[in-house]
Amino acid sequence: MAHSNALFEVKACEVRYYGPHKTIAGRVTGVVRVTIHERFMGNDTTYHLDLKVRADVGAVSSAEVRTALLAHAAHQLNRLKARHTDKLPMAAE
Repeated sequence: MAHSNALFEVKACEVRYYGPHKTIAGRVTGVVRVTIHERFMGNDTTYHLDLKVRADVGAVSSAEVRTALLAHAAHQLNRLKARHTDKLPMAAE
């Protein structure tokens, strides 16, 4: 059954911390904190989610590292959102 009032919104993202990977050269790992607002079956919930992120960037500026880590977090959030949004019914062929 589809819920027409289902909602999944990302309210905020921030890179909490990051650093070089212990064994893989050129890889940076870190944590991105995401604030999510979700409405499902009449319940409104706002929560924080800490995502482990990584990027293979080599030697680049701090801003480029942060952008790469946020891009990895966005990819994870898109996968999560796809699982939480309503699926459209498909007609039998």
